[in-house]
Order: sequence, then C-alpha cells, then structure tokens
Amino acid sequence: MKLTATALLAIVLATTSALAGGQGLTEADIKAAQQAWGDALVAIAVAYDTEGEEKARALAIEAVERYYNHGNGKVLFKPTLASDPHRFRTTREGAIAYFVGGDPDFPQDEGFALKGWREVDVTNAAIFVDGNIGMSMGDVTITDADGNSVSVDKTWGFQKTESGDVVIVLHHSSLPFTK
Repeated sequence: MKLTATALLAIVLATTSALAGGQGLTEADIKAAQQAWGDALVAIAVAYDTEGEEKARALAIEAVERYYNHGNGKVLFKPTLASDPHRFRTTREGAIAYFVGGDPDFPQDEGFALKGWREVDVTNAAIFVDGNIGMSMGDVTITDADGNSVSVDKTWGFQKTESGDVVIVLHHSSLPFTK
C-alpha cells in the first residue's frame, strides 16, 4: 500500500499527539520549563558563590543534560554573549562551556551562569504550541546579588518527548536593539 504525503503527515501528527499518554505540550508546560531553566541558572550561580567552581560545573552539566535535547537530537543554541567562532552552539560541550567556561575549545567563555544571578523573570510576548512542539518569545530579566539586572530577548523552542519530558530544542538570546 502506498501512502500519500497527506496520509503520512496525518499518521505522524496522530503519533506525536499520542506521545506522553496523549497529552501534547501545553503553555503551562512551556512556562514550567522556562521557570525550571531560570531556577537552574540561579542554582548554578549560587553554587559557584557558595561551594565553588566544581559544584557549579556539576550543576551546569546536570541542567544541560536535563533541559536541553542533546541526548535525543540537535539543539539550536545561540547564546547572548557568544562570539565567533562559536556564536552557535549545537553541542552539549558548547552549552556547558557557555554557562561555566573552563573549556579550552571555547576559550572566550567566562561562564555566563557564574555572574552572581539570583532571580530570573520571564515575560512571554507570545507562546505557540502545535502538538508536542512549542515556541515562546519574550523578555528574560536576570538579576544579580547586588540588584543589577539585564534583560535579553529570548526565543525558545520546546519539545515534549515520548517520556513526557519537556526539552529545549531552540534557544536564541540577544540583547535588545538600542538606537
């Protein structure tokens, strides 16, 4: 039996919507994943300040493995303060280096997560969900221990896996344009 493209697409869509017990990705899932990402960033910063670099690195590895899709496929990651030749990070090692530095293959990285962060606030401009894939776009404001904050434009893509985990498949961050 030959399947038409429409029939094949219908099968794929039915299969993906059946993942995780028939529960597709929701806006609440995306907001929870954003909160978890922010909490992990703060935990890495606090660990660095109170327990040192080794503990911060261990937490960063755990966060990248838990919240990013490196184990199941590609991740499209464009960090805020990354420059050539490593503006785009598609590997687990590139993501960890961005967050905690210390990797000779990424010598420009000083560890974004080591900057004393104490609070992360996500304000979504919009969230789009289709089956087990979703995207969000908005502002993320990160505040350090001294009360200084920086806001970045953030676009995330999320996927709900067969096991029901919500993972990041796209993470693009940039400083807002100023004239």
